[in-house]
Amino acid sequence: MAETANTAGASKAANDAQEAMRKQIAELRREITKINRTLSDRAEEAQGWYESAAERASRAARQLRSQAHTVTETVQQNPGTISSAMMLGGVLGVLLGIVIAKSSEPERRWF
Repeated sequence: MAETANTAGASKAANDAQEAMRKQIAELRREITKINRTLSDRAEEAQGWYESAAERASRAARQLRSQAHTVTETVQQNPGTISSAMMLGGVLGVLLGIVIAKSSEPERRWF
């Protein structure tokens, strides 16, 4: 009789353990479903952001191409003016560099 009580107790404990595991598995499945939904939502947001960024980059590239074409036409139509402006800019840059170099260093006396 004691053996049947032990067997019945062990069987009940095994059933309780199985039921607890089923509950844990069900809870884990619910958690995985929540995580999958969250990932899906984030993926949709990221795809929308990517498409938006790609469209903006495309528009910016078209605008840059248009501006580069305009500059090229201007240079081709006025080569003398552009080269003069470049020379003047270079001379002003050198002069500005000399002025900054002179003002930043204290005067050195070697005598």
